Amino acid sequence: MRWWLYHTLFAVAYVVMLPHFLLRMKKRGGYRNRMGDRFGRYPADILAQLRQMEGAVWIHAVSVGEVYVAGQVMRAMRAREPDLRFVFSTTSSTGWREAEKQVSPADLLVYNPLDFPLCVNRALAAIRPRALVLTESEIWPTLIRACHRRGVPLFLVNARVSDRSAPGYRRLRLWFGPVLRMFTTILAQSETDKRRLVDAGATPERIEVTGSFKFDVAIRNPDKEREIAAFLARVDCGPERTVLLGGSTWPGEDAALIRIYRRLRPRYPDLRLVLVPRHFEKADAVQAEIERAGFSCVRKSKEVPRDSTDNASSPSIILADTTGELMGFYGNAHIVFVGKSLYEHGAQNMIEPCLCGAATLVGPYTENFRPVMSDLLSADALVQVSDEAALDREIERLVGDAEARRALGARGTEAVLRRKGVVDRSAEALLGAIQRVATRQEGGVRN
Repeated sequence: MRWWLYHTLFAVAYVVMLPHFLLRMKKRGGYRNRMGDRFGRYPADILAQLRQMEGAVWIHAVSVGEVYVAGQVMRAMRAREPDLRFVFSTTSSTGWREAEKQVSPADLLVYNPLDFPLCVNRALAAIRPRALVLTESEIWPTLIRACHRRGVPLFLVNARVSDRSAPGYRRLRLWFGPVLRMFTTILAQSETDKRRLVDAGATPERIEVTGSFKFDVAIRNPDKEREIAAFLARVDCGPERTVLLGGSTWPGEDAALIRIYRRLRPRYPDLRLVLVPRHFEKADAVQAEIERAGFSCVRKSKEVPRDSTDNASSPSIILADTTGELMGFYGNAHIVFVGKSLYEHGAQNMIEPCLCGAATLVGPYTENFRPVMSDLLSADALVQVSDEAALDREIERLVGDAEARRALGARGTEAVLRRKGVVDRSAEALLGAIQRVATRQEGGVRN
């Protein structure tokens, strides 16, 4: 009865959300050419490759951050077992584009099947995984149950339960408990996450607290930093300027930063604002916001070098409307505000600007990075503000005090570097658990 109800509710939810998925597919390119993957039906060439990959580890990630986590895990596991191959699955076109950068020629990239029994069973029959590794909060009950029935080891890595999700997990313990107890091992980000998973019904002995993978995922990109530095110099935003950057901003945050910049610019003529929206397709709306505020807009994709003598009469704001360049911008910023934290719940990755030595500011809504925030705040490695007025005050303080922003950036870098190493420890744990399961299964067959 429980599973029948879940499948019915999942079907209803999918039908309701289908127009949204189709619209997003149209905007971003989507996965129309590989739609069959979602139903466990793969092209002939993919099936041929899968037949050559028996014993591969299936690893699944959705968002860009999770894809980076999965990529680090794959490389760390392969460093210990060079012949290991992976089937990497994701559910979004943005996840796919990032995953293409993470997989090796020996691996295979597919879209995750819909969480219906027929779709999942087709996918498992084709992939025949040695183990399934899910990331963070990717709990797909039908897929988990099907793997468990087949004796496929199940792992949840970098596991977290957000503040908003925790009460629901606890209330639905009778549903989540049996699903969570199917995992072979859960590698949790923090003791809080472990407690919340246990409250939801997970087996305490199967949960290890490893810390957050996100500290290891953050890696500087010197080549991209040099490329972005050259671009910024061409648009009068070179090293002699003080660069304020909004990273992965969401609607409302761009406008807040523009208001702050408009107030501060007359007092600090060397200040420059760079906006990097989370979704590049919103660049037109951000440009309109910039122009309504009385600034000209220099878009990265349509670069027009400016004469620095024009800045006093016609100041500009830089709009980065390209993808895959955020770390390059972080490496050239003096002050960074991390998006999806001022008005939206969740926050984007604040580890990356800290690693790059930028003085980093975040808003009040950072629940998706709770363990990370706890570590960074305890190290005085960033500043958390409560609202736009507080953000305005902190930005002005840091703009006016070069030594304070350099010191804050240095503490951020040190805090991140001190917390690296989680991925290597986790790769050891995963391979060890996979081997133990295989040994038990072999023993059972012999007996």
